[in-house]
Amino acid sequence: MNQGDLIEKVANAASITKAEAERAINAVKGAITDSLRKGNKVTLVGFGTFAVSHRKARRGHNPYTSKLMRIPSTKGVRFTVGKQLKEAVNKRRK
Repeated sequence: MNQGDLIEKVANAASITKAEAERAINAVKGAITDSLRKGNKVTLVGFGTFAVSHRKARRGHNPYTSKLMRIPSTKGVRFTVGKQLKEAVNKRRK
């Protein structure tokens, strides 16, 4: 599913226009991004938690030249799945 598909599903489920659904989805993405940028976690109960993870600077090597290089520290986003989502995905059909 891509963003266009998601917009269409949200519009149909909420009985709103695609433009309104797109604005709502973009607002949610923006709110999550802003919160993570500030270093806060975003928890959607039953769905999961978005959090910022920190990766320390380290030494590595260039695989082409085998030359040692310094890899700078970075921040990444980590998602931990919630119990309800995990159960829904793993639920077996009868």
